[in-house]
Amino acid sequence: MISCIAVRNDQKTIYTQIEEERQRLKKKEQFKHLLNGSEFQMKGKCAISLMQTKLDIINTILTMKYGRNVIQSQTGRLKEFDSVCKKMQKKGLELNFDLALEKINDLIGVRAVCAYMDDIYQVAELLGRQKDIRIIKTKDYIKEPKKSGYQSLHLILEAAIPQQDDIQWIKIELQLRTAAMDYWANLDHQLRYKRGKKDAQLIDEELQQCASVIRSLDQKMLKIRKKIDKI
Repeated sequence: MISCIAVRNDQKTIYTQIEEERQRLKKKEQFKHLLNGSEFQMKGKCAISLMQTKLDIINTILTMKYGRNVIQSQTGRLKEFDSVCKKMQKKGLELNFDLALEKINDLIGVRAVCAYMDDIYQVAELLGRQKDIRIIKTKDYIKEPKKSGYQSLHLILEAAIPQQDDIQWIKIELQLRTAAMDYWANLDHQLRYKRGKKDAQLIDEELQQCASVIRSLDQKMLKIRKKIDKI
């Protein structure tokens, strides 16, 4: 009798687990459908296009002022579904579209590579003057680099995107960095997935040393440019 009850309880537990897993997968598919859906994709691409146009205009203004190209390159992207899921799970968040819009700042991302360190802050300042741009948060990993050695200026922005009858403010993460910072960040990203646990600490230390060299190089190049500007 007892064994029969135990079996029924085990079956009930299994059925509950199966149902919970089914509901989880259903929610994940709904989340994927909304994230990859045409509406969000269209609005995201509009936001990227607007931000890149803003950066082009700012670059033109600064080029006319200084006689040199300030923004060397720029890219934009919508964060891939798998990357969003990993980030939300890391933060302990349920896979929910509205929650992702609220909590994940880089669903829509733009990156601009500048010539010199002081160019980064001039671009950020000019962006902050735009009436259709709101700077929500600034993360300055140049003045205070991450423990890994990563350097960049991150601006969490809201951009006004015109709709048929209204204006919608859409969140974007803008990363501003020098070419040297970009070089380090791209290689660090590639090497991160090839590090063995055994040598991870040693490799991390070497990458931190490289980041210090990059920082020193940026500072030297800036000093040289300022000397030339005074001639």
